[in-house]
Amino acid sequence: MNELLLPRYGHASLADLLPSILACLGVPGEHDRLGLELDVDHVCVLLVDGLGATALDAESAAAPFLSGLPAATLDAGFPSTTATSLTTLGTGLPPGEHGTVGYTFQLPGQDRLFNGLRWQLTGDGPKVDALAEFPPERIQPHRTTFERATAAGIAAVQVAPSYQDGSGLTRAGWRGGGFRTAFSVGDLVDGVLSALGSSPKTLVYTYHSDLDTTGHARGPQTRAWRFELANVDRIAAELAGNLPPRSALIVTADHGMVPLVHRIDFDTHPHLSEGVRALGGEPRARHVYTEAGATESVADTWTGTLGDEFVVRTKAQVIEAGWFGPRVDPEVAARIGDLVVVATGTSGVIRSGAEPLQSQMPGHHGSLTADELLVPLRIHRS
Repeated sequence: MNELLLPRYGHASLADLLPSILACLGVPGEHDRLGLELDVDHVCVLLVDGLGATALDAESAAAPFLSGLPAATLDAGFPSTTATSLTTLGTGLPPGEHGTVGYTFQLPGQDRLFNGLRWQLTGDGPKVDALAEFPPERIQPHRTTFERATAAGIAAVQVAPSYQDGSGLTRAGWRGGGFRTAFSVGDLVDGVLSALGSSPKTLVYTYHSDLDTTGHARGPQTRAWRFELANVDRIAAELAGNLPPRSALIVTADHGMVPLVHRIDFDTHPHLSEGVRALGGEPRARHVYTEAGATESVADTWTGTLGDEFVVRTKAQVIEAGWFGPRVDPEVAARIGDLVVVATGTSGVIRSGAEPLQSQMPGHHGSLTADELLVPLRIHRS
């Protein structure tokens, strides 16, 4: 069983990175929370999906460029999953304020769960235009860091795959700047370098997903994963070697990953569903929405069934403990499960019927272990 860590919101989390960069670029009202002290005019943030800090340290030989930079870490926040972390990074806010509280979660008034990554309702039901029915600007109403940068005269540009252009997740976390499609790795590098030179002051955010895809499909720190890490290292080195003067490249991630060894299947354990009206999240971090008056009995059943490789907490307990940040807005609290269940070992709660592909993946994330929560912070200055 691994120790659970409390995210260092306000001190060393993904929520603190972009506000610190804005402060270094001279945006009024922003503060350098991380002590970056960057004397630059151009910043590129390279987000490598799935690159945990502990895995990078363990596989440093596969990434000589990144491993040669000064090592520091940030906390992804809770849950340690892409939809939550990208919104945390883009808004500069913890999940308790921006409201994307997991991979899937319940929006008040909806019977079906909402998928914050794909921006759609899950399960069977009538077809819904989710962007119209759930406008990202309403689900996440706070100003993004791109909006704050643009208002201060900084050119803010996202370089990412075409499916992210205008997506719900992009509008929620990254609205306010420009978008350039990256059709390939080479195009990503060229797009970043072109954007960095487009204005006297620039902030460029770029996203690369192949390491996460490999980790989910083959497992973290497998041979395939190490080969993909070497590709990531080459991307970072190419960017660093071609930066314009007075620039910084910052490499970070949205979460790490662990191998899932033991699977407890919600769909084949009927007693786990007693008193449960919906099950959100993902195998390593579950939102359990209970029937009225059933929270205590469900907690007892899940605690007894799952054993010591899981922690079962009530909504009130996780809010009080600060898992979602020092403040949880009331409308966000309504999206959190009545119970929140996280894995501490190498187990997960799967759904073989409702989530067949996810249930078969060897690599997972979402919990508060060091392997999942800690992400690298590596900085190169030109």
